Amino acid sequence: MRKEEKNQLIDSLAEQLSNSNYFYLTDISGLNAEDTTLLRGICYKKDINLQVVKNTFLKKAFDRCEKDFDSLVDSCTGPTSIMFAQAGNAPAKVIKEFRKTKDRPILKAAFIEEATYFGDEQLDLLSNIKSKEEVIGDIIGLLQSPAKNVISALKSGGQKISGILETLSEKSE
Repeated sequence: MRKEEKNQLIDSLAEQLSNSNYFYLTDISGLNAEDTTLLRGICYKKDINLQVVKNTFLKKAFDRCEKDFDSLVDSCTGPTSIMFAQAGNAPAKVIKEFRKTKDRPILKAAFIEEATYFGDEQLDLLSNIKSKEEVIGDIIGLLQSPAKNVISALKSGGQKISGILETLSEKSE
């Protein structure tokens, strides 16, 4: 690979890193071709971009980014693949599901909205992080709950009042 091709690859990777709020650094070495293809297929269905990268390219891409990725440089050892996602918990869920039958991928580090997580032991925590859409849905549900209760009370109260008036009118006859 020529130097200008390498620079284009590093620039492309730096752009992806700069534009992504969620990515995971993992180790998928040890998976055979069939398992790797299966993992890539699962990632594709979940809108996750899985790429195998050279650590030297990744470190140079970190340096070219405006964001501060200095803490992630130490995770760039051994075979590294990167998972770009639209939701912070999506790669963690894929990894947990895939590891029910295999021993890989192993989580090295994760970058979620300016926060970094290190080590495979963070996988449970990361899989429980709610996505932006889930949080918005929870907030809307909480905001709607009091209004629904008031409307329900008014409806049932109106029925009770009309029932009492009907009963009183029937007794006076």
